[in-house]
This record gives sequence, C-alpha cells and structure tokens, in this order.
Amino acid sequence: MSLSTRPDSLHLVLGDEELLVERAVASVVRAVRAAAGPAGEDIPVSRLRTGDASAPELAELLSPSLFAEDRVIVLGAAAEAGKDAVTLVQDAAADLPEGVVLIVLHSGAGRAKAMAGVLQKSGATVHQCAKLKPSERVDFVRGEFRAAGVRVGTEVLEAVVEAVGSDLRELASACSQLVADTGGKIDAAAVQRYYSGRAEVSGFDVADKAVAGDSRGALEALRWAMHRGVAHVLLADALADAVHTIARVGSAGRGDPFRMASELGMPPWKIKKAQAQARGWNPASIGEALQVVAKLNADVKGQAADADYALEWAVQKVADLYGGG
Repeated sequence: MSLSTRPDSLHLVLGDEELLVERAVASVVRAVRAAAGPAGEDIPVSRLRTGDASAPELAELLSPSLFAEDRVIVLGAAAEAGKDAVTLVQDAAADLPEGVVLIVLHSGAGRAKAMAGVLQKSGATVHQCAKLKPSERVDFVRGEFRAAGVRVGTEVLEAVVEAVGSDLRELASACSQLVADTGGKIDAAAVQRYYSGRAEVSGFDVADKAVAGDSRGALEALRWAMHRGVAHVLLADALADAVHTIARVGSAGRGDPFRMASELGMPPWKIKKAQAQARGWNPASIGEALQVVAKLNADVKGQAADADYALEWAVQKVADLYGGG
C-alpha cells in the first residue's frame, strides 16, 4: 500500500449507535482496500470482542508479520475489556506494526472508560457514533437524502421523523424507500402516503391516537400493528414516548417551540405537537398515564402473562384518561 494514500492506522469508533458504528467501520475498511488498489479486496478483516480474546491471542493479532501484510483489525466492546487486554491494546496502538489498521469500538463509558482518552492521545482518528438526540434526527434524515442526491424541505424532514420514529435504521430505510418510490420528487404528501401504508410499523400512530383520546382508532391501529408482527417493546416504547413528551412539554408551560427546543432537547415540531396534545391532559391524568406506561414497560419485558392484553389494556387506559378521565 502506498504510504501517500494509506489511511490512518488507528481509528477510535466512539459511541454505541449501532448503525453509525457499522458505517464507520465499513468506511475505514473501504478506504483501506481502495488505497491498496486491485489487491485491496484480499485484505483480511479480523473482528473480535476485545475482552473475549486472551492476552496471547491479542498479542499475536497485533504483532508485526514477517512480510508486513496489510490487514484490518476490528476490536469490539473495548469499554468492557479487562485490565490486561486494555494495556495490551493501548501499548500496541501507540506503535502499530506496518500494514496494520486497527479499529477500536468503544462506547465511551464502561470499566475501561479511560481507554478512549488514551487512544485519542495516541493519535487515533475519532469517529463519533453516539446516540443521536431527538433534535439531531432531522439532521440525520437530511444527510440520508443528500447522500442519495435528493434535497428536501424542512417539512419533509420533520414528517419523516414524526412518522418513522427514533430508530436510525428505520429512518435510513424510510429515506431510501421514499427516494426509490418517488424518483426523488419528495414532498410532505409523499411522506404521508408512504407513512399511511406503514404507519403502524413504528407504533407512533397507535400512540398518537391514544394520547388524543381516540380509543377506537388506537385499538384498531394496535391490533393491525400486532398482526403485522411489530414487536411489543416497540409499541410500548412509542406509547411511553408520547406520554412522557406530553408530561415534559406540559410542565414547561406555554412558549415558543423554537425557544424551548434546546431546553427540552426536542425538535420544535415535536414540542408544538405535544403542546396541542397537552390541552386534553391535566397533572392528575398525565401522572396516572405515566404509571400506566411504566407498568406496560415491565409487562412487555416479561412480567405479563399475555403481552397482547397488556398492550391493549394500556392503550385503552391512556385513551380513557384523555380529557381528565
């Protein structure tokens, strides 16, 4: 591999947003192989959890090879590695053998938290892959569309996030599907058509109907979602998110959504929507709804004998509480 085109040898993928982590690793591997020319596809990529390998195994993996062959090593779950493994990786990172590109995946926390700082001091190229804040998801969607060569307005970005939810994989998939379905001519109406056919997939349609007091509509959407195999946990999370959002926005009082966005850590469109929904809630009813979604969270994670019934009961109860019930 030419030294003039060779990518950096040490990379720190910092954060635990799985999609971003996978993309960061893939981008480094592509760069390494591209720099190697026609022979690049043969460059091996070794992947293992940092704590699963013994010290001798790690030492062998990170040691110089006889002919300095190019290779990529991806060490996952570095934040949970033991002391010996951490020391070995840090020492190797400070003086990597020729031909080795080391990618360390670190959550930024864990018992080996300090390792991230050590690797940065060793000159690691850092790829930030932390979980996105609610206000950052619109920017993520904008980036997905731009990567596909499509530019859309803010109303489209907000509509996609509102329709699909917080999961980055689902957001990325939705953007790709919208581009394919519309030929790149995307407006808010196109998002609505896309979402209306798949609304129950994320569970947010169920939640929106429930917190608006539409008991019949919420239960119908819920049953359709369960029929299509949407995970109980995702449905419960959507309902909890809706209730918690109304609670936070309601307690913050009336105000300009754009000014409140940084304080609440939410995009303005979500605050504006919650302000409208909050008109049907009072402190007592929202307090009871918070207890309902907390119980549902435990139920769908194993405490309930029948998770379907637990979801139906919770959705019905939240809808009944709307209006102060």
